[in-house]
Amino acid sequence: MGHAVTQANNGAVAVYRVDAARFDGVILDLGLPLVDGMTVLKHIRQHHAALPVLILTARDGVEDRVTGLNAGADDYLTKPFNVAELQARLAAMLRRSQLPAFAGAPGQARGVRALD
Repeated sequence: MGHAVTQANNGAVAVYRVDAARFDGVILDLGLPLVDGMTVLKHIRQHHAALPVLILTARDGVEDRVTGLNAGADDYLTKPFNVAELQARLAAMLRRSQLPAFAGAPGQARGVRALD
């Protein structure tokens, strides 16, 4: 889809990278080593409130999805997933983040990055 991607192999690196650079959106796995994905999500919401986050995880229970969305995720997709659906959800999330209500909001940037 032409997105630039930055990868983080663990949650500590994810937190560092999201603080060190500007991103249009984040694809976040909850099962990260060192610092779990929910902790990363909470950090993003505290420090980059408008940054769109799509959780992509194997945790597929209703309670897991509700917890992730209530913690601040903009979308939640479970593994295994269809690539076309991931692309559509990512495009919709990024499209929503460009609406006038989000103009100039903290965390806005250019260049899509994924942290997983």
